[in-house]
Amino acid sequence: MLEIPFLISAFVTLFVVIDPIGTAPLFLALTQGMSASQRRAVGLRACFIAALLLLAFALAGEDFLRFIGISMPAFQIAGGLLLFLTALDMLFDRRSERRQNHADEGSGNLADDPSVFPLAMPLIAGPGAMATMVLLINDTGGSWEGVALISGVMLAVIALVLLAFLAAAPLERILRRTGTMVLTRLFGLLLSALSVQFVLNGASALGILPNALPM
Repeated sequence: MLEIPFLISAFVTLFVVIDPIGTAPLFLALTQGMSASQRRAVGLRACFIAALLLLAFALAGEDFLRFIGISMPAFQIAGGLLLFLTALDMLFDRRSERRQNHADEGSGNLADDPSVFPLAMPLIAGPGAMATMVLLINDTGGSWEGVALISGVMLAVIALVLLAFLAAAPLERILRRTGTMVLTRLFGLLLSALSVQFVLNGASALGILPNALPM
């Protein structure tokens, strides 16, 4: 039986890495212009997909990446580059323009749904969270009991992410359109810095650059 202090440490580690509080404003910016029901659906879908991804990494993440010849640093660099493209869209408000075009064409929001990327991956189930799941499972000895308990801790953190997402809508009503636009660009800038940090960490782990500052 795993000790309670270890489970508490695992919860704190995943909470800090996933950062439910920090992802809420990004969720608000990425779902700008959506109705409350659409926003709830995106949040639920993003959390569900992220939970499945992290569970998959808990079970076979390291073996899978090794099997297909992908290192975690390479995964960090790829995720950072994709995240940077999303940050550019937020900074220049291209997402809102595309969403309006899709609505005018009668195609809905499916073509610009942020639930899979970038919300589920890499914002929630990012390289750091995936690597953390692998490390925590290894610390338990890889037993089924350890996998179940660490997965339960991960689901608790994902539940907090969903609560933070649901609380983002009332915040938007308080901020109104002007405040939301300011936040969208502000967090687009922060998201671009986060994406660069992913790339720097991956390059540092590969030995391309000196050690980068930890996230």
